[in-house]
Amino acid sequence: MMKLNNLKALFLYKKISFKAVLDSFLDYFNKLNNLKKNIGLIHKSYLCFLKNYKKYTANTKTKSEVRGGGKKPWNQKGTGKARAGSIRSPLWVGGGIIFGPKFKILFKKINKKEKKKSLLLALLLKKYQIKFVSESFFFNSFLKTKILFNKLKKISEIYKNKHIMIISNLKFFSIKNLKNFSITNKNSINLKNLLKSSLIIFCI
Repeated sequence: MMKLNNLKALFLYKKISFKAVLDSFLDYFNKLNNLKKNIGLIHKSYLCFLKNYKKYTANTKTKSEVRGGGKKPWNQKGTGKARAGSIRSPLWVGGGIIFGPKFKILFKKINKKEKKKSLLLALLLKKYQIKFVSESFFFNSFLKTKILFNKLKKISEIYKNKHIMIISNLKFFSIKNLKNFSITNKNSINLKNLLKSSLIIFCI
């Protein structure tokens, strides 16, 4: 039986029979039963994914960053007006923003081994919702949405209105037209899509 030492070996198998992949996959899951006590890793890894996925791109300028406003508008005394030091004061129209959002990059670290283990745990939880399909099954079906949908319907008819994830190296551009289907590469599986999927289809 094929040995799978890491995620890379699990998702990058090539020139291996369908039965060998299936047997090794199930055997690998049986060895992971002792990981169930570390189920909290999924939650930790999921929070890290959400934190790192979010982009803080909104940006406002403070009084010192707005162009202009270097000259004092009028004298401090003698005009009868309220004193002012700059036309870019936050109190003025066109002035700076006091506590507005600023662009920032936040990164929450998670150890590589923890990330790998959390992915394997998620797959372990979904092991009864995983199907293996040969890539030849989808041959030429990625050209037309209707053809692709009819083929997927044969596999996933019981999973109506639920999210289905296809893991394949093939590029199905037509799948973007389908509502509850998503496709990802074997090297770029993320925990969020894995957890929300009701059916996971591995193309081998």
